[in-house]
Amino acid sequence: MPETQHPIFSSYQKDNRFYDEIFDQEGNVKEMYKTLFDLYSGHSVQDFAKLNDKAKASFFNQGITFQVYGEQEIKEKIFPFDLFPRIIAPEEWEHIERGVLQRSKALNLFLWDLYHDKKIIKQGIVPLDLISSSVNFLDQMNGIDPPGGIYNHISGTDLIKHSDGNYYVLEDNIRCPSGVSYVICNRTALKRALFGVFNHYQAHTVTDYGENLLQILESVKPNGVDEPNCVVITPGVYNSAYYEHSYLAKSMGVELVEGRDIFVEHDFVYMKTISGPQKVDVIYRRIDDLFLDPLEFKPDSSLGVPGLFSAYKKGNVCLVNAPGTGVADDKAIYTYMPEIIKYYLDEEPILNNVHTYHCSRPDELKYVLENIDKLVIKPVDEAGGYGISIGNKLTKEEIEKVKVTIQAHPRKYIAQPIMSLSVHATYIEETNSFEPRHVDLRTFTLLGKDKEFVLKGGLTRVALQRGNLIVNSSQGGGSKDTWVLK
Repeated sequence: MPETQHPIFSSYQKDNRFYDEIFDQEGNVKEMYKTLFDLYSGHSVQDFAKLNDKAKASFFNQGITFQVYGEQEIKEKIFPFDLFPRIIAPEEWEHIERGVLQRSKALNLFLWDLYHDKKIIKQGIVPLDLISSSVNFLDQMNGIDPPGGIYNHISGTDLIKHSDGNYYVLEDNIRCPSGVSYVICNRTALKRALFGVFNHYQAHTVTDYGENLLQILESVKPNGVDEPNCVVITPGVYNSAYYEHSYLAKSMGVELVEGRDIFVEHDFVYMKTISGPQKVDVIYRRIDDLFLDPLEFKPDSSLGVPGLFSAYKKGNVCLVNAPGTGVADDKAIYTYMPEIIKYYLDEEPILNNVHTYHCSRPDELKYVLENIDKLVIKPVDEAGGYGISIGNKLTKEEIEKVKVTIQAHPRKYIAQPIMSLSVHATYIEETNSFEPRHVDLRTFTLLGKDKEFVLKGGLTRVALQRGNLIVNSSQGGGSKDTWVLK
């Protein structure tokens, strides 16, 4: 009898079209998950209902929430957490880690080149119009040397496991990649709910992220500074990721500030304190580029700090990530990642891209318009799963609307084949049992001056609705604890 027949897995319907991370083709538990499966099978259905409520209460009490922006209102929700962890074998993780480090390093070199010599454009490898038409390219960054030569200090790389069992990169996030606080909170919640289970595996810690992030920040201190003062700047409590901003500041032991808490004088940055102004050397900013400095960008921004960009240009403060990095996580640039890696590192990509069509190319636009029902359409500059259209879920009328939208602004859209994201056992409240749900993985890579770090365990995101391929929390997704085995 296949092992999926245990009561807690009675609703598990295996589908061999997708790579199942728990069960093999015959429905038997894979070796790596056997101990975990046996331990979970020792719990009754009622036990899991209680454990699930306990985990939700833990997140609520800690204020682990996020905000969903709808057409009519903004809703604050508890971040959905699933009790069944994902396990990644050491050799599998080693491949992932090398791949995401390679991409982060190549993107950093690409950004340096774009804002300096532009060799990759002059040599015709990346077209000029792709860069000049990007809303995230900042002319103000031309010729600026960021401290330590680092632009993308923090990168979030989104990976999927396809039905062929291989990992593919869905996208690179290097503006303000979020979600790492949930990685750490997931681990804490799972250990509280199922401590005996966790002890049966030797998994790498994820709670060392804060100390490594602080070391990265301190490594890119301005010249002439011995002991840098670092802060995290947030747009404020109404931002969807505010919990993360406050969590990371606390884990690093640094101040969390808003724009009104700091000021610039003689091109140096200071924080207001009860004992007088205190100089600030490194700012981990969670404010978008155009809101950073009303004197340089949006004049009506009340989130930023007047004069901040001038202080940055003079090398008196370091901004993490650097302004203008968004040009490199434009989904149109993603299509050139194999060439970018080859050009700057003289290496083949360790992790493959998903095949991508860019609608600004006439031949590819023609293919996309004729095959929307087989493709995922994505805007190049959106995040959080917003604006995505999955072709085989659309009606004929919706397909026609998507065609009109693409044709109006071809530069703004890419298309990818509908990939078979792997599935993982996920607790579903409605059936009070485990069912397969699609997952992806966001990894977190840190680059500093002579220092690099990849968090051993990323954010496994889960599409909680049956058959849904969009895993973002803003689209109703949840997350799992991710165990990278030693």
